[in-house]
Amino acid sequence: MATDVLILNTAVTDLRRPDFEFADELVGKGGLAKCKTEDMPDYSQKQLAEWIERGFATAGGPGNTAPLIARTGLKVAVGVNLGKGDYDGLDAQGRFFHDVMTANDIDMSQIHVHPDLHTGTTFIHSSVGQDRGGIAYFPGANDDFDFEIFKGAVERLQPLLVYYMYSGLSDRGDANGGRDLAEFIKWCRGNGAVTIVDSHTLTGNPHTLIEQGVVVKEYRLLEPLLPEVDLFFTSCDEAKLIENTLAPGRKWSEFEEHENDVHFLEFLTEKFWRRDGRTKLFGVTVSDGAYEQHVNPDEIIDGPNRIKSRFMAGEVVDLVGAGDSFRAGLITYVTSHLDEFKAGSIDFTEAVQMGNLFASMFIKAPLEDRYGNIHAYDKMLKVVRSDVTYRNFDELLDALS
Repeated sequence: MATDVLILNTAVTDLRRPDFEFADELVGKGGLAKCKTEDMPDYSQKQLAEWIERGFATAGGPGNTAPLIARTGLKVAVGVNLGKGDYDGLDAQGRFFHDVMTANDIDMSQIHVHPDLHTGTTFIHSSVGQDRGGIAYFPGANDDFDFEIFKGAVERLQPLLVYYMYSGLSDRGDANGGRDLAEFIKWCRGNGAVTIVDSHTLTGNPHTLIEQGVVVKEYRLLEPLLPEVDLFFTSCDEAKLIENTLAPGRKWSEFEEHENDVHFLEFLTEKFWRRDGRTKLFGVTVSDGAYEQHVNPDEIIDGPNRIKSRFMAGEVVDLVGAGDSFRAGLITYVTSHLDEFKAGSIDFTEAVQMGNLFASMFIKAPLEDRYGNIHAYDKMLKVVRSDVTYRNFDELLDALS
């Protein structure tokens, strides 16, 4: 069976505990930091394995996307680095990540076992409801992502869509000012794949950084990259940080949020879209949906358009992975309508609403069953096309059953 989606980079095991206050101290509440591999807390493999066994772990990175896409019926593969160890050849984190993926029918034939560095590990200060705790990420083997190794995965699997997670979180993947990744994405397009890359480089509390107009140097990696990708979505907070870095000076607090989101998309597309005859879709996710702007092969631009989610019902369990799960829904829709996407005739509103649906179902799922709310594609599409705005979560679950 042909591969529909290949997801690359940033294999990570997320460990959540209420006693991980050090994560908040490192990054600020709600922030994320890419920490140095050598500074990872000195927990033993036995301790990490115990926490994993007790249910304090989830699979991050591709773990927030690959199983969701696979549950719709698409064929998904993951190409990542995992650390070597004593758990059937992998370290405790890598074994957990691998087993979660295989349990969800993900093709793991393209993994690379790194002989020296541990599997990426994130320590999350667990919190309740809308408050996201600090996220301290230690990249390990992800820092040594080798494009030449994973070009082989693209050649072997010939995926319809390649999704690279993430710009800004791998020393080797981000080398040469991001030009190596941009060349890789261009090469993937030359091999027939539609491409999507996201960025994930918050270095502290986003609201504080935005107010202070802080420049986050990792966002400069986007300059060579964005002209090459077909799809790009980022959060509204990250959008402000991106523009603060690439074109500083806007006083975000002086404008309504709607104006800021529209402004950012117009800025981004004007700066990075080339006249090259291919469909492109860029967007910004917000708390109640997303904004999108697209261009078709005839260079006709539409947007920015606000698309409010019709799937807001239900209580949030955990916001970590909200953007990843949104992109999983978007990717599922685009891959399922690939010819229409390439022709620029896809229903872009439906594509975004599929992302909204996936995100809603993911962040409201219990941590012990993060994928259970995602169903076969025809059921998900039926709900997206129902034109119902769901006010009751049980009704939404019933509609998907």
